[in-house]
Amino acid sequence: MPTPKKGPRLASSPAHERLMLANMATSLFKNGRITTTLPKAKRLRPVAERLITFAKRGDLHSRRRVMRVIRDKHVVHMLFTEIAEQMKQREGGYTRIVKIAPRTGDAAAAAIIELVKEPVSAKKAVVKEAEAATKVAAEEEAPAKEAASDAE
Repeated sequence: MPTPKKGPRLASSPAHERLMLANMATSLFKNGRITTTLPKAKRLRPVAERLITFAKRGDLHSRRRVMRVIRDKHVVHMLFTEIAEQMKQREGGYTRIVKIAPRTGDAAAAAIIELVKEPVSAKKAVVKEAEAATKVAAEEEAPAKEAASDAE
């Protein structure tokens, strides 16, 4: 789990905050999206993304590391089988935080944190391949120009 921020915690103690984030991560993986306050969503994001990274590894040690945080075996199984498969092509940014209208009652800043289900855009991969191809072509042309100038 990432190092907690200094200063006041979201709850009464660090242990309570850790348990609260574990429960929120369990709900996020079970439902795909949850509505919460903005500070809680911002604190949940690194925890959830780290758990997804462990699930992408898929080995026994990673499963046991995730089971330290998420105690529900069904949710852990779903994380390792379904969610990890959806996130295989993605190198990061597994979650998205969307701000919504303030909560009624106490007017706290509310947000939705959800798993990103869309596939990775092929456009970025094509752009990276095109840049690599232009670099290779430029490197091949440079020795050819030097050989032509030496022949003259």
